[in-house]
Amino acid sequence: MARRPVPIKIKPKDLNQIGQLLHGGVQGVRAILRALALQQLARGVTAPQVAKTLPLTPKAIRQIAHRYNSNGLQRALYDKQRPGPNHLLDNSQKQRIVAMVCASPPEGRARWTVRLIAEEAVKRKLVPQVGRETIRVLLQSHELKPWREKNVVRGGIGPGVYPEHGRRAGRL
Repeated sequence: MARRPVPIKIKPKDLNQIGQLLHGGVQGVRAILRALALQQLARGVTAPQVAKTLPLTPKAIRQIAHRYNSNGLQRALYDKQRPGPNHLLDNSQKQRIVAMVCASPPEGRARWTVRLIAEEAVKRKLVPQVGRETIRVLLQSHELKPWREKNVVRGGIGPGVYPEHGRRAGRL
């Protein structure tokens, strides 16, 4: 038994927006396919017939039509914003880890490493647990590289430093 077609009446204003979307600018593939499906549904084509011309299933096309009928054009064309993952560290934990890294490394260590920072953060109870990648991203966002010997740039002119005009001192 075939499903009855989804009753859809697209407003002329929305059809104009769909036409502008299809003829101008760069858009996501999903939005373009959904706009094409709505355009064909507005002409009276059934969902299975639209599915033969577009790489969408009849069920997906019916869902697009239902979203248009209930929530309008923007909801039919675009997905809702997704929440994304929770942050692993809050701001105070980040600040405490950065402050720890800016201080000198533990006794017996010449410099901080990402593994050492992760271990020390847990040992000092700054965080319950933390991975190396989280520490690496945190340091990268603050542009810190504590594993380098020369981590701080110091001003001043010394031997081998060029004067203003790009010539070596002593050679004019």
